[in-house]
Parts: sequence; C-alpha cells; structure tokens
Amino acid sequence: MMEKNAKIYVAGHRGMVGSAIVRELTRQGYTNIITRTHAELDLLKQDDVNAFFAQERPEYVFLAAAKVGGIIANQNHLADFMYDNMMLEMNAIHAAWQNGCKKLEFLGSSCIYPRMAPQPMKEDCLLTSALEKTNEAYALAKISGLKYCEFLNRQYGTDYISVMPTNLYGPNDNYHPEHSHVLPALIRRFHEAKMNGAPSVTCWGDGSPLREFLYVDDLANLCVFLMNHYSGNETVNAGTGKELTIRALTETVAKVIGYTGEILWDTTKPNGTPRKLLDVSKAEQLGWHYKTELEDGIRLAYQDFLTNPMRAER
Repeated sequence: MMEKNAKIYVAGHRGMVGSAIVRELTRQGYTNIITRTHAELDLLKQDDVNAFFAQERPEYVFLAAAKVGGIIANQNHLADFMYDNMMLEMNAIHAAWQNGCKKLEFLGSSCIYPRMAPQPMKEDCLLTSALEKTNEAYALAKISGLKYCEFLNRQYGTDYISVMPTNLYGPNDNYHPEHSHVLPALIRRFHEAKMNGAPSVTCWGDGSPLREFLYVDDLANLCVFLMNHYSGNETVNAGTGKELTIRALTETVAKVIGYTGEILWDTTKPNGTPRKLLDVSKAEQLGWHYKTELEDGIRLAYQDFLTNPMRAER
C-alpha cells in the first residue's frame, strides 16, 4: 500500500488520464505528488529523464504519458507514434528501475490486442494473432512497454504492473476535429450543429459497430486501486464490460447536448472493427467495479467541453 506521504510521480499529468490520476490521488489524501510539464522534462531525452529520477527518486510512478491520436493521426504518423512512445516509456521505466522505484504502473491501450481477438477480450489474448494495421505502430510501442515491465519483474524482481483501458472519455479530453477519438468528436460535432442550427449531422459508416467506453475518473480510481492491491506480470483490463452501438452512442450524445436535428449515416465510409469489448472479470475479481454510467459521464464530459475553452481549440 502506498503511504499517504509517499513520493508519487505522475508522468503525463496534463493529459486526460494523468490529470484524472492526480485528481484521484488528491481525493484519496495523497500529499506528495510530483509532476513535470513537457517543457520542464522531455521524456524523449534520456539524460534528462535519468537526472530527474536520480534527483527526485519517486517511490511510485504512474506512467500515463504518451503520444496519442485518432485513426487519421495514427495512419499518417506511424514512425513518429512508434518512436516517441517507445522512447519515452523505455526512458521512464528504465530510470525508475535504476533509481529504486518501489512500484511502477504502465498505462497501455486496448488496441494492443489482436484485431480478430475473441470477444470479449481477455488479458491472455495478447500477441496471439495480428494487430489492427491502422494503429499498429502505437500498439507495438505499448506492448513493448508492458513487456519491459514484465521482463524487469522476471529478471530483477521488480513490482511493475500494467493496465489496459478501453475507450476513455471525460475531463481534459482532446476535441480536435481531426485528431480526436469518436466520443469527443461527436460531442464537438453535435454542439457545433446545435449552435449553427444545422438541420442534420452526417456520421461515418452505418452505426453498427459495438464499442465500450469508460469514464476517465473511473479509470483513475482503478489505477490507484491496482497500485495498492495488485502485483503480477499480466496486464489488467480496465473497462465497464458493457458495449453499445455507435448509433446508440451517437443518439445519446445528441440527447445530452440537446441537438434535435436529423442524424444521417454515410455508408460509403468505413465502420472500423465490428466489435471491441474487454473482459473485465479480472479487475472485478480483485474487487473493483466502475461507477459512472455512460449518459452521466457524457453529461460531465460536455460540461467540461463547455467550460474548458482551450480543450475545444485543440
């Protein structure tokens, strides 16, 4: 268990996940949280990372820093996504180990699982078949990070763990028109359609794919829970175990935002993977369960979108 005054480093504290972890740690009474902005510490620079860990010597590390983006960004910047994610995670994990970090938690993504993995996806389906090509670079980097944690545990007896979240949303999300994920993109589009009085909104595909969404503060709660209650080489899935169609998601977003126009579907556009659902029985057996239902979470996310103007510009 982390002591309330233990020195805890949250890498990526300005991102959606990192900021949620800082909120959760603060809520639970942890008083010695250290952070660095990208300007203060570039995790791609190994010497700087080593110097930071040698000076600060954090006892616990939540590694939530990553270069992230949606399908378009992933497809157009494959090399960048692989290099940046691989370098920053290797630098941080290695420096943590060299400087006696008690425990590290690595944040991955459900895209690490094979494209045709049996649904719902269990943790042990990792590396059993081919990855989805559109985000292969990001997935390979994340797999390398969690495997490095596992290999350090095996070779050196460290206590480094990893958690694999499903699709996330919530405060501090990225609402950029091209670089955002499906839920924040829908929030922005329906908000703008409502403001502009647009008679209809056209969405990609036919709305049939099934997706799972986890509110980011629920993920943060699980991250702290796992840091205190889980040790092991295998990753832990983070999700709700519930799924809905993109069509149902779209209708829910429109309802929350109060958009009353027509929703049209452009079936010449791709649907993406038909189904992506995590098996969350492992987290539940450890004693954790999500709290925020989707419509409530979307309402909270929309409030953040409205009151956080910088986010809308990204």
